[in-house]
Amino acid sequence: MDSSSQKPVIVIGGGPAGLTAAYQLKHDNGIDVVVLEKLDKVGGIARTENYKGYYFDMGGHRFFTKSVEVNAFWDEVLKDDFLNRPRLSRIYYNNKFFNYPLKPLNTLLGLGPIEAVRIILSYIRWQLFPYREEESFEQWVTNRFGRRLFQTFFKSYTEKVWGIPCSELKAEWAAQRIKDLSLRSAITSMFIKPGKSIKTLIDEFQYPRRGPGMLWTMVKEQIEEQGGDVRLNSDVQAIYREGKRITGVEIQNGSQRYCLEGSAFISSMPVTQFLQWLNPPPPNEVLAAADQLKYRDFLTVCLIINQKESFPDNWVYIHEPDVHVGRIQNFKNWSPEMVPDPNKTSLGLEYFCNEGDDLWSMADEDLIELGKREIDRIGLARYEDIEDGVVFRVEKTYPVYDSDYKQALEVIKNYTAGLENFQTIGRNGLHRYNNQDHAMLTGMYAVRNLLEGESFDLWQINAEEEYHEIIYEDERVQIDDVVEMVQQAMTHVFSFLDPVSFGLSVGTVSAVSLFLATWFLIFKGGDVVGPNLTLLNQFFLGYSVTPIGSLVGFLYAGLAGFILGWGVTSIRNLIVAFYLSAMYRSAERSILGSVIDLVSPDLD
Repeated sequence: MDSSSQKPVIVIGGGPAGLTAAYQLKHDNGIDVVVLEKLDKVGGIARTENYKGYYFDMGGHRFFTKSVEVNAFWDEVLKDDFLNRPRLSRIYYNNKFFNYPLKPLNTLLGLGPIEAVRIILSYIRWQLFPYREEESFEQWVTNRFGRRLFQTFFKSYTEKVWGIPCSELKAEWAAQRIKDLSLRSAITSMFIKPGKSIKTLIDEFQYPRRGPGMLWTMVKEQIEEQGGDVRLNSDVQAIYREGKRITGVEIQNGSQRYCLEGSAFISSMPVTQFLQWLNPPPPNEVLAAADQLKYRDFLTVCLIINQKESFPDNWVYIHEPDVHVGRIQNFKNWSPEMVPDPNKTSLGLEYFCNEGDDLWSMADEDLIELGKREIDRIGLARYEDIEDGVVFRVEKTYPVYDSDYKQALEVIKNYTAGLENFQTIGRNGLHRYNNQDHAMLTGMYAVRNLLEGESFDLWQINAEEEYHEIIYEDERVQIDDVVEMVQQAMTHVFSFLDPVSFGLSVGTVSAVSLFLATWFLIFKGGDVVGPNLTLLNQFFLGYSVTPIGSLVGFLYAGLAGFILGWGVTSIRNLIVAFYLSAMYRSAERSILGSVIDLVSPDLD
């Protein structure tokens, strides 16, 4: 990048991705930057709202990452303002609470003996006769846990969260979130003991004293202290380009409307909206692809409870189909400083919806009344103890992986790749269901692409990641090094053999051996030539220890050796395939508890 340019780098979006990019541009490199955020506060999806001194996190954002860069960023900005918080969450279903992560004994006892038997039988049936191809999330879960457990713990909740049938939710969405985790874990634990044991989910995480918005507000302030410009209430309404270069943006701020030029542009706004705002517009097929991408929105009904303690969990998943609420946050258990009065608690009831639908459009007072009734119905707080409430809506929160998204996204990727001074980042900018730390990484790598001439593919960040909450108790051995070692060993131990080649090898060795043995005895001679070897004629009709018999034996031994080699190799391959499949399935079942977090919008 030409540092002498008089035009600033423009960052569209003041969420984790955009603010991270702006911080590294201005604070770390002294590059002029302007951040445009359409809301009245920064943080995006990870912002913290304030109502009468009560702080409300939009979704619940745990601070946990495997990225050294992201950890260093958090520590640099917040320093001592992090709290270490224990994780506790449960599932509410059929008027009962179940341990989460799911524990087999607790789950089966809670469901009762009859339902437990049905779940076990369903599991066996789907292990024996699984779907041959996994196109949908429904098929993906059913193959691993059985249809009965899928219908009990996954179907209603997943459809409540995402608003589409599980049969339309792509299997690759779950596979992305869990990719290679179970197989890597199983293989490693089988062959090498690297001094660590694998846990399914983190049981402790960091959290800012007053929510994630505390971090992003401090990032904003530090950017501004260095001379950067963070503009709130600045809604981008148009994006201008000349050929393959973005030249400027048009901004609406209250009654004021103005244009701003930039040297380079980094955007975390929904990529669909970016394409729709382009002037001149992109080709029709690109706009059509943008129209195919869908988002899921949500709103939080925040209730203030006149009660010192409500329930011990950080949050509770609500799988009950006869209430609308999908998840309930207990913010006092995230941080005591989220609540100004220690004798009261505050709860966030999350309702997943689509912008403009009946739930989204419901009046705030009606939503608060709905929340009060449902929290009383579930039994986590009494109706008469709820003294106040407020509603916050969050649009375009979760990219949806439906049957149309993949092809549409490829068209969009190809088009945006051709824009010379533009990069799209973050969850909505990439239409990728990622976590807060992954969004931050896209911002960091975008800056490196811009300043250092790197060529990081931002679309691939988190595309091949393990499920981010799996942790290891002892980090003395790097898991990737162990897995690489094991995979090299597996190449030799578990490689599949070619039955025909192995059969031909065994047949050739057998034929030549019998031919040479026969001629050895012929040359040796004696009163009775080869009496023991002659017994082979009971199996090889026509064989004798004679010159002609050696040829007959050669053919017989070759055929018998081929059949033996082919058969043994085929059986061996079948055993290896069955063993690897069983090992993989067993490892996947071992992370059953994390699947709810896969289908849930991120608590990241």
